[in-house]
Amino acid sequence: MRFKITIITVLAFSLSVIAQEKPIKIADSLAAVGKHKEAIDLLRKVSPKSDNIYLKLAKFQQVEGKTEEALENYRTALEKAPGRVLTAQDYGELLLESGKIDLADSVFTSLSESYPDNAGFVFRLGLVKEKKKDSTAIKYFFKTLRKDFTHQGASYKAAKYYLKNGKSYNAISFCNSGLKERPNNASLLSILGQSYSSSLQFEKAIEPYEKLVALGEGSEFILEKLAKAYRISGQNDEAIETYNKMLEINDMNAAVHSNLGAIYLKKDEVEKAQEHFMKALFINNQPVDSEYINLGLTYKRMEDYRSAYISFQKALKENPDNERAQIELALAADAHFDDKKAVLKLYEEFLQKNKDQGRKDMISIAEYRISEIKKEIHLSE
Repeated sequence: MRFKITIITVLAFSLSVIAQEKPIKIADSLAAVGKHKEAIDLLRKVSPKSDNIYLKLAKFQQVEGKTEEALENYRTALEKAPGRVLTAQDYGELLLESGKIDLADSVFTSLSESYPDNAGFVFRLGLVKEKKKDSTAIKYFFKTLRKDFTHQGASYKAAKYYLKNGKSYNAISFCNSGLKERPNNASLLSILGQSYSSSLQFEKAIEPYEKLVALGEGSEFILEKLAKAYRISGQNDEAIETYNKMLEINDMNAAVHSNLGAIYLKKDEVEKAQEHFMKALFINNQPVDSEYINLGLTYKRMEDYRSAYISFQKALKENPDNERAQIELALAADAHFDDKKAVLKLYEEFLQKNKDQGRKDMISIAEYRISEIKKEIHLSE
C-alpha cells in the first residue's frame, strides 16, 4: 500500500513538472522576440508554480524593470530550492543594482562563506563594500586575485587603486596581467594608458590609447590623452590628426586650439598657428554675461528670485558694466530680500553708474523704486 502511494506521488509530481514545461517553453519563445510582458502574463497564470516558474518570472520581470516583483520571485524560488547557487548570485546582484546594499551584503557574505574558493563571490562582496564606501573593499578585490589572478573585474579595481594612489608601475603590472586573458578589455586598456602617461612613459601610452580608439572607445577624454602622448613623443602629424578629431566632437575646446597652435608653430606653419591661437583666445575671452542674464530672466519668469539674483551676480562678474544685469540684480533683490536698505543701495548704485548715458526706461524704474523704498523705510522706523 505504501509503495502504491509513493508511486502515485512520484507520478503526480512528474506530471506537474511536465505540465509546467510547456508554458516555460512558450514563455521563452515570447521572451526571445522581446515579448517579456506576454511571457510574464502567461507564467503568472500557471498554478501551482515550481521554483523554475518563479525563477523565469524573476528574470523576465528584471528585464522589464519590475525590480521589486523580480526580487520577490527570486526570494520565492530560493525558498523552494535553497541550493540554487546561481539564482542566489542573480538575486544578490539585483539587490546590489537596486541599492539594497545590506541585503546584498548578507547574500554574498553567505555565498562566499559557503563557497570559499569561488573568486566571483568574493569579488561581488567587494563591490558591496565599495557601494557602502567601506575602505575594506580593496582587500576583497586583492583576495579575489589571490583566488583567480586572471579575474578581469578585480584586476581593474586593483590597477585603478594603484593609479589613484600614485603607484603607476603596480597599476601597469595588474593591467598587463589582466590583458593577457582579455586583450580588448577597454577598462584595463584605459588604466594602462593613463598609468603610462602618469609615469611619463608617453610612447608606451600610445598603443593602449590607439587600441581603445580602434575598439570604438575614442571619447574626448581618451583622444586628449592620445594626442598629448603623440605631441610629447614628437609625433606631431598624429597629434594634429587626433586633436582635429577632438574638434569634431567639440570645436569650442580652447585647450585643443592652443595645443594645435603650438604644434603648428613648431612646424613653422605660422598662419595655421595664428589661426588656432586666435580661436583659443576668442573662446577663453568670450564673455558669457548675456547667457547668465538669459538664465536669470528664466528664473525670474519662474518667480525663483533667489536663483535669478545669483545668475545676475554671475553676469556682472563676467561684465561689471552690463546695464541690464545691474537693474535686473536690483529688481531680483527687491522681490526676494527683506532688507530694504540693501535693496535701496543696489538701485542707487545702478543710478549712479548709468544716470548720464543709461537707458531711460531702466533709469525710470530705478528712480521710482528708490522713491518708494525710501517711503517704506521711513514708515517702518
